[in-house]
Amino acid sequence: MRTTQFSILDRSRTREGHPPAAALRDTVELARWAERLGYHRFWVAEHHSVPGVAGSAPTVLAAAVASATTAIRVGTGGVMLPNHRPLVVAEQFGVLASLFPGRIDMGLGRSVGFTGGIRRALGTEKDAAEDFEAQLVELLGYFTGTQTAHPQVHARPAEGLTVPAFVLATGAGARVAARAGLALVIGDFRAPAKLLAAIEEYRATFRPSGLWARPYVVISGTVAVAGTAEAARRLLVPEARALAYSRTHGVFPPLRPAVDASGGAASAAPVEPVLAPGAAGEGMSERERGFYADALRGHVHGTEEQVAQELGTLIERSAADEVLVTTSSYDRAALLESFERLARLTGLAGRG
Repeated sequence: MRTTQFSILDRSRTREGHPPAAALRDTVELARWAERLGYHRFWVAEHHSVPGVAGSAPTVLAAAVASATTAIRVGTGGVMLPNHRPLVVAEQFGVLASLFPGRIDMGLGRSVGFTGGIRRALGTEKDAAEDFEAQLVELLGYFTGTQTAHPQVHARPAEGLTVPAFVLATGAGARVAARAGLALVIGDFRAPAKLLAAIEEYRATFRPSGLWARPYVVISGTVAVAGTAEAARRLLVPEARALAYSRTHGVFPPLRPAVDASGGAASAAPVEPVLAPGAAGEGMSERERGFYADALRGHVHGTEEQVAQELGTLIERSAADEVLVTTSSYDRAALLESFERLARLTGLAGRG
């Protein structure tokens, strides 16, 4: 794994009992930590009107991250292009690339807001994702000065700058990335057959561009590393619980500490965490437990030896150029330790 790049995507997950501002500060601190550990990139995400996520303005947060670091590449995973005008996105990345030359990545996605209300507030509709490819062509044209959607309009200071562009694969995203000649970011690890098929199609249909001369594949997913397999599993519990709650209540909540069914702190044994945000001892419904169990499946987690073996298999099967880790958990100290262990087992510390 020493020739494979490793990077981090942080979604600025909020934690119960902590204000959203703390999540943003945690993101910046994690970026500093990632840089010290030798990670290749640090990306931030875009979510709107989600109680459990503070990261709503990725280019603004990317500027804060880039200001707090000196060498690590900084970018977005991603800016959801249907939510924005391509000209504005080009201008924002032009500013970032001008202030932090050689360090900015432009990760782009085709998702729209989760609800009708959010989409209306953003000025978009559910089918806006169908226009992603045309928006992408317009956006890239602002950097090269070749866009034709709005003649005589120029993106300042983006025009003439080279900013590596990545497409986050959801649905048709892999095919769009191949046609545009852009790097592909694809996950998750829980559906390896689907992931490998999309990568194969991307490589087979890739058209070289001025940004990428050959296919470049980034596989993305959750990785948790700890001293024991159960400790690594506990890192996954808060996110799995939040996902299960969102599937049954329609709201994605802040992360809560991992607790057992009686409301106590999680032990080293497998836990059945409390899901509902009410009393600590309130358990999950059968439907919630089903979603929770599903949310825990398929992630790469365990001791350093176990994770090294799993990641090695994934990288070998996918021939990925890079792994983008997206792990979230309530316990910040344990999360930082997980990233440190991952850096050690992948040899990041020795690459300097």
